[in-house]
Amino acid sequence: MFDTSDDVVARLSAVDYLAGSATATTVFLAGRLGKPLLIEGPAGVGKTGLAQAVAAATGAELIRLQCYEGLDESRALYEWNYATQLLRIQAGHDADWQRTRADIFTPEFLLERPLLAAIRREGPTVLLIDEVDKADLEFEALLLEVLSDFQITVPELGTVRARHRPFVVLTSNAARELSEALKRRCLYLHMDYPSPERERDIVLTHVPALGEQLAGKLTEVAAALRNLELTKAPSIAETIDWARSLLALGIDDLNDPALEATLGVVLKHPGDHERAVAALELRGR
Repeated sequence: MFDTSDDVVARLSAVDYLAGSATATTVFLAGRLGKPLLIEGPAGVGKTGLAQAVAAATGAELIRLQCYEGLDESRALYEWNYATQLLRIQAGHDADWQRTRADIFTPEFLLERPLLAAIRREGPTVLLIDEVDKADLEFEALLLEVLSDFQITVPELGTVRARHRPFVVLTSNAARELSEALKRRCLYLHMDYPSPERERDIVLTHVPALGEQLAGKLTEVAAALRNLELTKAPSIAETIDWARSLLALGIDDLNDPALEATLGVVLKHPGDHERAVAALELRGR
């Protein structure tokens, strides 16, 4: 997948993802060792973006499983298309149940969900299991089986084994502690918000026309906002949107009027907006 950690840096940079040395080394090892990569950190620091960048850099297909409370096997693995099976039964008029059963429990009636789709794919695949901390412990148990052997058993069809092991990325916002059993099977990477200088480079990668000076001011303000007790701190993607907004408005100086006019790009809660206005001393100036 990648030849070295430097190769990771270069190829991710080519798809506009700036990876630090720790990130590049962990991605390289995950690919070389065939281990799932668990990325943990606050929302909006680029965890999902890393999986998307790896897929883009390697020409792999990205298959995403978005986790949520109550996620079960039928939504993660597979389920049978019961409506179509019933139509086949009604059309067949076959009294022999064994023959009918063999006819309807075939791949034609199988609805693939992300985990099975990733296992069955022939070509390079990046499997993104996003926000795994939102799923229940029972779902973690299911993941343990899949990630241990990279195979899934469909009782009616048998065991499906991966011919090409996918590159697996699990992300977590640390809303709850994940099981030690799941962590043992993964390489671990913690991601946090970048320094203002690093974020300036990221912004300029996506919005080069903004200019280095304005980008520097913007990321310094973003860092200051994240130090406040906000309901939702600005993500890196929102900082990039902020940069694009300034460019669209023709703003070339992040002065008080510009800040007040555009804070809504990154702050989506009224209380956060009020707190930021007070902290940045915009009111009454």
